[in-house]
Amino acid sequence: MSKYVASREQCRQHQIFPGVTLSALPGQEMMLAYVEFEPGAVVEWHSHPHEQMGFLMEGELEFFIDEEHYLVQPGQMWRIPGGTRHRVVAGAKPAKALDVFCPMREDYL
Repeated sequence: MSKYVASREQCRQHQIFPGVTLSALPGQEMMLAYVEFEPGAVVEWHSHPHEQMGFLMEGELEFFIDEEHYLVQPGQMWRIPGGTRHRVVAGAKPAKALDVFCPMREDYL
């Protein structure tokens, strides 16, 4: 990995839930994550102090954020304030998304 450019394989790899893998690239203040979801994979209810914003590249994701529900399609984005409870369920096909966390998530280093 160079000082400025990295391949996904050079990033830190994590299986955060069954069927959900994350490749994380930390910066100084924020973190970019490439997330892959197998069909029907579930990111269980959780919250974290980090602000999270994302972009869906492929597939379909159902977001449950506090008491609200959203069906997210490719090209749509989301924002989740720090401390907000959320859950995600992948649709019938694989999904690919980008997430940005600020500040960076120490648990993904």
